[in-house]
Parts: sequence; C-alpha cells; structure tokens
Amino acid sequence: MTLLELKNLHVALEDGTEIVKGVNLAVGTNEVHAIMGPNGSGKSTLAYALMGHPAYEITEGEILLDGVDIVELGADERAQRGLFLAFQYPHAIPGVTVTSFLRSAINAVRKARNGGVDDPIPVPEFRKRVLGEMERLKVPRELAQRYLNDGFSGGEKKRVEILQMALLQPRIAVLDETDSGLDIDALKIVAGGVRELVGPELGALVITHYQRILNYIKPDFVHVFVGGRIVADGGPELAHRLEAEGYEAFLPVEVGGGS
Repeated sequence: MTLLELKNLHVALEDGTEIVKGVNLAVGTNEVHAIMGPNGSGKSTLAYALMGHPAYEITEGEILLDGVDIVELGADERAQRGLFLAFQYPHAIPGVTVTSFLRSAINAVRKARNGGVDDPIPVPEFRKRVLGEMERLKVPRELAQRYLNDGFSGGEKKRVEILQMALLQPRIAVLDETDSGLDIDALKIVAGGVRELVGPELGALVITHYQRILNYIKPDFVHVFVGGRIVADGGPELAHRLEAEGYEAFLPVEVGGGS
C-alpha cells in the first residue's frame, strides 16, 4: 500500500527561487527509501516542505498521505495524520522537559485520532511506554527530566528523535541526515531503532549523502537527488556505487563558452 506519494512536486523559497523541481516518488508500508545527493542539491528543502515549514512554498504538485493531498495542511495537522520528521539539527527548547514534550505530543496525536476530543494517555501507561522505549533505544533515563535537547550531545539528540518516533507511531518517517554528527556506536543504535520500527504500518524516507547509515538501515530503493530532481533510481547497489564513485556521473554537464 502506498502511504506517501509525491506528484510533480515543486518547492520554492520565499524569494521565489525554485529548489525542488518536479519530484515524483511513492513510499509504501514496510519500505525504506533512501534519497542520496550532494550538499546543496535540495534534499533538506524537500524534507522541510513535506513537513509544512512556512519558509518553503509548494508552487506546484501534490503530497498525498494515505491518498489525501496535505499540501494545504499545517505542520501540526500533517504530524497528527502520521507524518514525522527527524531533523538534521534538532532544536533545543529550554524550559520544556523531554517527558513533558513527549506527553504533550502523544496527547495531541491521540486527540486528533479521537475526532478532536481529548484522550490523554494515562500516566502509568505513559511512564511504562517511555521507560521501555528509552531502555530499548539506550536513551539515558536522566535525559527524561532535562530540557529538550538543551546541552545534549549529537548522539543524545538523535536518540531522542527516534524515541519520539517510537512513541508517536507515525505512518511515514522522514529522516533528514540523521547520521550527521553521530559516532559509530550512536549510529548503530539510532539506525537499529529505525529498522525495528519500519513495518506493516510504517514506511521511511532516509535522506543522506553518505552510504554509512545505509549499512545499518538497508534501503529497498535508492534515489539520486541532484539539482532539485530525482535523476536516477535503483536498489541498495546504487548506494554502494555512489559511495565508491561519488555523484560526478549524475551532475549536469556544463557547457563551456567559446572565444
């Protein structure tokens, strides 16, 4: 079943500069799709546009989630419908503890799925779920009472992102360069958490420019993203080719001027 489908998606900055230039992509349940491209190719712009960041305008095309176009929905509504974005650089929120943030996020999703009627998670159930997922993802318990991402290491931030993903149980998870800033041990833990969560109810879109994370989250499909477009598709072997040869073969040929 197709969960997320992009049809001729175009995205521009607030000044009108077009960054994403007609992307077609379909992600289904139990699938991992990797988008790989060099820096500056528009990968993160695509991720932010999917999540509804106001600085990026969708000028053409559709984003279908479970068959419904969500282009006009705000970021909160997209999240409530099951879209999740793990940031490359998660923001710190001083004054809001990890526990408080997670409980508020879970309750917002539960309310949306209950027809707009409050359905708060019982405290004992919340505590059991959080502690269980923290143990599984090797998130230190002391982080629960600290302010969200405030003073966290890169590995701690990314583990908390995957903790959110595990607790919110989204339909589609978009991971924007989640491997950025991680040492090998943190990478294995984060990738392992993602791999366990992908299944009959969840598909994942992994955005990266390195093969490294794909050693631990084996993709079903790899898409090469250059100049705001998908220029090639393949399986896991394509990621290995990119790691060995780089992106040069996929870059547009520059036409030199004569004298």
